[in-house]
Amino acid sequence: MADLPFHDRQDYEDADRGFIAGLTPAVVKDVDGRVVWDNDAYAFLQADCPETVHPSLWRQGQLCARQGLYEVAEGIYQVRGLDLSNMTLVEGDTGVVVVDPLISTECAAAALRLYRDHRGERPVTGVVYTHSHVDHFGGVRGVTSGGVPIVAPAGFLEHAASESVYAAPAMTRRAVYSEGPALDRSPWGQIGTGLGMASSTGTISLIPPTLYVERTGQEESVDGVRFTFQLAPGADAPPEMSFLLPGRRALFLAENATHNQHNLLSLRGAPVRHPRRWTRCLTEAITLFGGAADVAFASHHWPSWGGENIVRFLSEQRDLYAYLHDQTLRLMNTGMTGPEIAEHLQLPPNLEQVWHTHGYYGSTGHNVKAIYQHYLGWFDGNPAHLWEHPPRQSAIRYVECLGGGAAVVAFARAYIDGGDLRFAAQLLNHAVFADEGNKAARDLLAEVYTRLGHGAENATWRNSYLMGALELADGIVPATAAQPSPDLVAALSVSQIFDSIAIRVNGPRAWHERLSIDWHLTDLGERHRTTLSNGALVHQEDPPEAPVDLTLTLTKTQLIALLTGKGVEGVDREGDTGVLRRLVAVLDGPVPGFAIVTP
Repeated sequence: MADLPFHDRQDYEDADRGFIAGLTPAVVKDVDGRVVWDNDAYAFLQADCPETVHPSLWRQGQLCARQGLYEVAEGIYQVRGLDLSNMTLVEGDTGVVVVDPLISTECAAAALRLYRDHRGERPVTGVVYTHSHVDHFGGVRGVTSGGVPIVAPAGFLEHAASESVYAAPAMTRRAVYSEGPALDRSPWGQIGTGLGMASSTGTISLIPPTLYVERTGQEESVDGVRFTFQLAPGADAPPEMSFLLPGRRALFLAENATHNQHNLLSLRGAPVRHPRRWTRCLTEAITLFGGAADVAFASHHWPSWGGENIVRFLSEQRDLYAYLHDQTLRLMNTGMTGPEIAEHLQLPPNLEQVWHTHGYYGSTGHNVKAIYQHYLGWFDGNPAHLWEHPPRQSAIRYVECLGGGAAVVAFARAYIDGGDLRFAAQLLNHAVFADEGNKAARDLLAEVYTRLGHGAENATWRNSYLMGALELADGIVPATAAQPSPDLVAALSVSQIFDSIAIRVNGPRAWHERLSIDWHLTDLGERHRTTLSNGALVHQEDPPEAPVDLTLTLTKTQLIALLTGKGVEGVDREGDTGVLRRLVAVLDGPVPGFAIVTP
């Protein structure tokens, strides 16, 4: 830690450059008065680093906690610190183009109001979504009700909607750990996520794009502002893009290059991002834009100024992901497993010495495991791992072998005294899973998690450890996430709608059910069939003629209403309507508060 370049204050200067004004107080509420964002809660970060936080993470928290309106270049402004992401405003001929309008409508509206207080009542004349993650589009109805160009990368709508269909309940629950919303904002609790401070909890919205970017080099003019786009699929998101504003010599990097090592697999869960594609996107950006920009800025963190600085920053980010990818595969092909590679691999000294390669959001350890997972999956080749007992059953047997719960706690104390908190956590986890009523094990595991959290450089690791400690002490904490709007549901394709039902079928309960329904969607001119057999609900578009139990003729809006329990009013029905009741009877709802650190 002594080797880290704490003397380098350039990031602080860049983070403060162009500051115009902050939101006072930096608190955003919804229409009912509920607080959906509170950046003032992080005022404690202005002090010196305490012993309960890794100094490198404290520094990152100080930088991310800055909030307000900033001038990036002439006619380009950012509002930072009013959500997990930044909102960018590019002034055009008649108004302003908004780029990535945050998570919540309430925060986006507050950001726009702050901009207008200092730049005048300019109308919003366009919107750009750089990619399909909610912190880059969810607040759009806070800045416009539509009727303006909305630009996005090809494939945006499908991927934006799909995140709310498949694993969303599990991801939302796990995000309670990685983001730590229930933790106190304090030197003992949550001090950000590394990428930003937190996710707002207001209203999510979505207005479908009116214009898609389908190729690198595509140019579009929005309110007289010329954009030159670069597609970056498979970097941070499946559809993603950066852009150059050639008339302003400004390069917007979306989430492809930010001031930290990004995650290749978020702790909340997601498909693995591919570092080789990420590397190629950054190489292409250097080639296309390296000599054409005086400032580079992004959807998170703060800008970098100067052509040489921009190329160096992009080159180091590129080399970071290339090194992680190539060295993981080199070691994987010598027979090392994911955990072994994660323990062994070190970054080159030149990369370790620059702040923006540090693992505040991603980390070298869990990114290496993600790369291994991408290529080889969960199995490490050792047959002992093919058919292991589940965690609770394994824990009972381990504890029995070690002489009982009290003996495991005693062993754990010895490892704690020896400084091996990692193995102490493994032992105590077995003790808790074998007997969740073992108070001594729970209390000691909570203490170990707290110490591990306080020592973590990675913000999401810190939050996960501290949330584990909190739930061991106080029980499960329900998720408090942003409130989705009908916009996201309406954006689902018909296939996605039926998928969302299929994954709720309780297989064993439906083993002996057989039913088929045809769905004629008049507004789309489409025919669909769902068939339930052997516990599986199978969807088919444009099916062949065949007898079915029920035929429903309706619109997509009526389909959504029917499947969300709002009845069948106005729906034409032919056949046995009892089939719907039989289908509903085998559906389960998700469990939003499932256990993580207890069995």
